[in-house]
Amino acid sequence: MIKMKQFNKYNLGWLIFIAGAYLLIWLGIYLGLIDAFYEITLITIGLNIILALGLNLIIGFSGQFSLGHAGFMSIGAYCCGIMTLKIPTMLGFAAGILLGIAVASLVALVVGIPTLRLKGDYLAIATLGVSEIIRIAILNMGDLTNGAAGLSGIPYFTTWQILFIFVVLTTIIIVNYIRSSPGRATIAVREDEIAAESMGIYTTKYKTIAFIIGAATASIAGSLHATYFSVINPSDFGFMKSVDILIIVVFGGLGSITGTFIAAILLGIINIVLQDFGAIRMIIYAVALIAIMVFKPSGLLGTKEFTIKGLLDRLHKNSPKKEGEE
Repeated sequence: MIKMKQFNKYNLGWLIFIAGAYLLIWLGIYLGLIDAFYEITLITIGLNIILALGLNLIIGFSGQFSLGHAGFMSIGAYCCGIMTLKIPTMLGFAAGILLGIAVASLVALVVGIPTLRLKGDYLAIATLGVSEIIRIAILNMGDLTNGAAGLSGIPYFTTWQILFIFVVLTTIIIVNYIRSSPGRATIAVREDEIAAESMGIYTTKYKTIAFIIGAATASIAGSLHATYFSVINPSDFGFMKSVDILIIVVFGGLGSITGTFIAAILLGIINIVLQDFGAIRMIIYAVALIAIMVFKPSGLLGTKEFTIKGLLDRLHKNSPKKEGEE
């Protein structure tokens, strides 16, 4: 009974936190504090959070160094883009997202089983190769993907509200996976693969599951990207896109969901601040990242997490004790 009360209390805390974040964004837009430019930045931050959460599951929690995330994002973008062009309704939008998830998951499964037996640099090169194969395949699909010109005129379906919902759902799925038995097995593989194998854990299976979930979340971000910006082409999903996502994951802290959120938001704000610096913007951005990683090599939070339970325990510890309490 006590456990059930704690479960309800902590989940209620998270619901209040999520509702507060939603209300804050809504007020910002309603009062005009968040104009069209800032809304684009807000959308970009949300997309980066979804992408980085999936990549953090692959790199931070399963210990597999992947550089192919942009390839799975492109699958979602093109699947949803093509579907909504054919069926320009919310049904087509939903079908496009599901199709992207299915295709990305299938590709991740086919690719993951052989490549995830590799380690370190070899795995990074293999996943980078997969991403390039996906990009080249999109370039050569003729009228279906429109080659290098990409797709334009994609119907607008993604709003900040829809993106907010998907950020919350993605976070819930990944956090619950990490806390589940397969998630614990995945973390065990990261800590020591040989020891995990000796305990009877089928390491390739759990690495593949994490890889598939990461690919599916990248596909969702691609679908939302396509139906917000309305124009996509293969160059949007090149090597540098994978690097951008990797920077967020490393900057926030490998194995920290909270760190991923903070890093995505901070880097989004830094990009806004540096807009006025013109051509030297990227130099300043790179120097800032280097400085941060030199002084904080484990990322902003390392593996630490913000939790409602931790917050309530801290408040309870710091609160003055009532008379008669020991």
